[in-house]
Amino acid sequence: MPTDSETGYDPTLGNKFIFVTGGVMSGLGKGITAASTGRLLKNAGFDVTAVKIDPYLNVDAGTMNPYQHGEVYVLKDGGEVDLDLGNYERFLDEDMTFDHNVTTGKTYKHVIEKERAGDYLGKTVQIIPHITDDIKRRVREAAEGTDVCIVEVGGTVGDIEGMPYLEALRQFAHEEDEEDFLLTHVTLVPYSKNGEQKTKPTQHSVKELRSIGLQPDVLVGRCGERLDPETKEKIALFCDVPTDAVFSNPDVEDIYQVPLVVEEEGLDGYVMDRLNLDAKALPEEKRDNTWRKLVTREREGEVDIALVGKYDLEDAYMSVNEALKHAGLAKGVDVNVVWVDSDEMVNADADGTHRERLESADGIVVPGGFGSRGTEGKIHAIQYARENDVPFLGLCLGFQMAVVEVARNALGYEDAHSAEMDPDTSNPVIDILPEQYEVSDMGGTMRLGAHQTDITPGTLAEAVYDATACTERHRHRYEVNPEYFEDFAETPLVFSGRAGNRMEILEYEDHPYFLGTQFHPEFRSRPGRASPPFVGLLETVMELAGVDGADNGVDREVTA
Repeated sequence: MPTDSETGYDPTLGNKFIFVTGGVMSGLGKGITAASTGRLLKNAGFDVTAVKIDPYLNVDAGTMNPYQHGEVYVLKDGGEVDLDLGNYERFLDEDMTFDHNVTTGKTYKHVIEKERAGDYLGKTVQIIPHITDDIKRRVREAAEGTDVCIVEVGGTVGDIEGMPYLEALRQFAHEEDEEDFLLTHVTLVPYSKNGEQKTKPTQHSVKELRSIGLQPDVLVGRCGERLDPETKEKIALFCDVPTDAVFSNPDVEDIYQVPLVVEEEGLDGYVMDRLNLDAKALPEEKRDNTWRKLVTREREGEVDIALVGKYDLEDAYMSVNEALKHAGLAKGVDVNVVWVDSDEMVNADADGTHRERLESADGIVVPGGFGSRGTEGKIHAIQYARENDVPFLGLCLGFQMAVVEVARNALGYEDAHSAEMDPDTSNPVIDILPEQYEVSDMGGTMRLGAHQTDITPGTLAEAVYDATACTERHRHRYEVNPEYFEDFAETPLVFSGRAGNRMEILEYEDHPYFLGTQFHPEFRSRPGRASPPFVGLLETVMELAGVDGADNGVDREVTA
């Protein structure tokens, strides 16, 4: 079928497609179910990619408050996307691009721009076919060149903003051969007060799907425990699917265990049979079992790491938490992340709990963020780490506040700050660079995506990366002010990583481990390839705390 000249839609792109929808409530774990399915297919030898559909009107996730949508995840091409893309990168060990995130804002913006340019030749522009074709085009183009594309449709069935996507999905199903299309529906199976697993929410959710012309091929029940056999049979009967197409996805201690759980349920085997991939899959004895080895690695001992931030929400710092977990896997220890509220820690009316948490931790991480709230608490945490030889890792804003802390307490510039937080400070040690002054578009001053940093030989940074260069992802606007370089040269603060006149890595001499990065190394950390700055932090913490981990070895990545 040729490309549609009006919409640019080519229905011949792509190979096998798995769409994942959710019902009853959001936050059930559609993304982890989708990522786990992809992981198992990749273990079987297939080239897998993923697409996340977000029905919100934002063009991207860059301006969204973490309280509403969790962290903003940054891709290597600078795309600011939903945190589920981070899960896909970690589970599949594949780098995604901005094209792998489809939003309503992005889709409508493109169609409206084409209409304004006269590309539709005066025709009435409508949801069908123009919006739905653009949605399908984006999915197919992202899938091009891969064996299987897994597409997660955000939100829940019945949401008004998701209707164009479900209509596009319905059309998609008609365009594909039966063996090339699979619809997985993830739904909640709650318990009644007497402990019975209730199927009615699943029945209603599937009824909603069927009312718009979609029949799920696979149903995944999210429940505290595995679904009972009679529960599966009841769901199959009332939702018109085979009993062996109903799978459990019970609660687990660690999301990395989910692929193992659904593999035991037989999800991968059913999917490959349904998509006619059995003959092309690797024999079971030859499939990649690296993931299983990672998840079941022996761990001995544990350490406490204080995460000092202003968002009391785990999803706001998901990649930092996962990077600490990866470092723990590499070093064979359990990492307990201790939340420290940077606002409460310096609040005169607080009970001191957060300050106590900080002082009892084995190491300290100060993550990124925007805005002035909580910065004084972060500066206090950094000062405590520096003066008391506590291993410290500062990320983006954590890096910048380390510069501010040293300027205040080592150089004596009492009002030193970032011009972002205090435009009137007489010592803006963090500021917009001169070449950014004339850029009026706020997004134009952002440094986004993968950039190379040159590392000074003989420094802690070189030891951490075992290289004199690294490529990491950025998301920031303000930089270390060049006017203060000579002043900092008089202190033990060393800028050991640079990109031209941009300071990218700092460290503090005569300290066990005091490292700050202007970039976000957490975005490139993987379960099997832990981020070097996080591994270095953990190594020092373990040495100082006298903790012996299991000998798992360390694989540090330093490329894009």
